[in-house]
Amino acid sequence: MSAPSAMPLRAVVVGLGQTGYSAARFLLARGSRVAVTDSRAEPPELRRLAALGGDIVVRTGGFDASLLEQADLVVVSPGVALTGPFFDAARARGLSIVGDIELFARAARAPVVGITGTNGKTTTTALTGVVLAAGNRPVLVGGNIGDTVLDRVDEITPEHWVVLELSSFQLESVEKPHVHVGVILNITPDHLDRHGTFEHYVDLKARVIEFASPTDFAVLNGRDEVVRRLAGRTDAKVVWFDQHRPAPPIALPGRHNLDNALAAAAVGRIAGLSDDTIDNAIRSFRGVEHRLELVGEWEGVRWYNDSKATNPDAARVALRAFPNTPVVLIAGGYGSGFELGPWVVEVLANVESVVLIGASADLLAEQLRGHRKVLRAKDLEEAIDVAASLARPGGVVLLSPAYKSFDMFKDYEDRGRRFKALVRHKFGAADASGVHTT
Repeated sequence: MSAPSAMPLRAVVVGLGQTGYSAARFLLARGSRVAVTDSRAEPPELRRLAALGGDIVVRTGGFDASLLEQADLVVVSPGVALTGPFFDAARARGLSIVGDIELFARAARAPVVGITGTNGKTTTTALTGVVLAAGNRPVLVGGNIGDTVLDRVDEITPEHWVVLELSSFQLESVEKPHVHVGVILNITPDHLDRHGTFEHYVDLKARVIEFASPTDFAVLNGRDEVVRRLAGRTDAKVVWFDQHRPAPPIALPGRHNLDNALAAAAVGRIAGLSDDTIDNAIRSFRGVEHRLELVGEWEGVRWYNDSKATNPDAARVALRAFPNTPVVLIAGGYGSGFELGPWVVEVLANVESVVLIGASADLLAEQLRGHRKVLRAKDLEEAIDVAASLARPGGVVLLSPAYKSFDMFKDYEDRGRRFKALVRHKFGAADASGVHTT
């Protein structure tokens, strides 16, 4: 990532969720003076921050620009948009605005694999971690997945591989991201409510390879037209992961998971691993939570949790994982500005029944008016009941919302875990994994 440098003496941390708390603790441990501000009156990590002790200034109920008068640096959480009077004031003072990944990069001493894209980041990051762990070097996996990276920076040695899932939000707040291996899986419109234009969103994704040197690697998807054009924006050695051979076998359903496996395999070969080692590691991989996660099978119907499909393209990819299978789809949620056309075509062609929930249900019902069976449910529990009544043996019930979760849930993880709990409760599943037949 960015070149290591000394920690600042005075920092303002913006946002007191898990990432903000982690950043504050990290800075305090390195002798920085820390102030924290949050737009919420009672941010979720306020008590834990107080328990750290020390001379921490806290301002809640709005971002307090007066804190900038004594600051050397602003550290922003990924969920905070970098707009508004507070950030205007920070820029006017010439202050750097960075995220936790930037702080991590300044402290870590290990080669980094940075993985980005619109869809498939989490699965590919986890899978790449499994592949590299099959070698003889220790591996840390983090970023937009798993533990907050700053909580683990002290365990990293020069012998480690660090594998980071990097969202557009995180790439936005790294000054000059320099990773040894930058992976871009695919790029389709997403988060335009924050980034404004698709072009700006593409620029943010491209940052994972734009600061590379000729001794680094850009692992790109040659089948994605937008990604293919980015090859001219890097000095790194370009590796087209879609051309990787031999193609590794993977236990997860769907063509997209083969693409994820090809990307991980390409990274493995860059790391010097043999094809047999790579293949065995990928074959052992069983997926990540909330991404085409098998909850269980009951009465001949398989139930899948794909709550991480927070945009129509991700949901469309999930639908393609079940060819020639009767699918009951649970969809809907929060968001706007999505291009729904390709998703609608996929649903009309390949979904037997649709159950809609959430703020986008009216819009989706209108878009799917030509479908033979579209029903509404007031909440997730009712949607599960309706889906169970529609599903038939040999089929699939798939929660793949195509929208974000904030209208009804804390986040997509909350949505997915509640789905799993409700499904297991409905069928009296005794096993917490739910992966069994009753």
